[in-house]
Amino acid sequence: MEIACLDLEGVLIPEVWINFAERTGIDALKATTRDIPDYDELMTMRLEILRENKLGIKDIQDVIDGMDPLPGAAEALDWLRERFQVVILSDTFYEFAEPFMRKLGWPTILCHKLEIDADGMIANYLIRQPDPKRTSVKAFHSLKYRCIATGDSYNDTTMLSEADAGILFRPPQNVIDEFPQFPVAREYSELQAEFAKASLRDL
Repeated sequence: MEIACLDLEGVLIPEVWINFAERTGIDALKATTRDIPDYDELMTMRLEILRENKLGIKDIQDVIDGMDPLPGAAEALDWLRERFQVVILSDTFYEFAEPFMRKLGWPTILCHKLEIDADGMIANYLIRQPDPKRTSVKAFHSLKYRCIATGDSYNDTTMLSEADAGILFRPPQNVIDEFPQFPVAREYSELQAEFAKASLRDL
């Protein structure tokens, strides 16, 4: 059996932090793992900015409620579900992801969790495990699954390397330059073609 392992933000949904930054006017919150590969460094910076500006979980969720999956994402996900087992491996948080999962038909997602204090402020973030995307693919391998993975950022590259086949989807040029071994898809039709090419089955 083959599993399709998908990143979430940038692949199926817009970047939450970029949308939140645009809504609040705080440019520093536009930084993502495309810009800062160290996730702990990135999240520490984000939480400091939230505290300084007295912004809590409800402020972020209000922005998320007005967001939709990327155009064509739901159809691409349905295409994959008909041909593979599908799991989303993301560095987002369940508190952010739930509205999108509803709009995408509740796919399986493995991600992180936030610690919210009594005032609704984000006190901490709880990482599921170190290098969780790569570790998840290793776990699927231990269960004798073959994995084809796609993502767009630095934090996806260990997952792509661990998978039997890795595909970059709409990555920035710096990621393409540093990881030329991965094919690049820019449209969902191209992504589907790369998954079909990587599969051992005749799709």
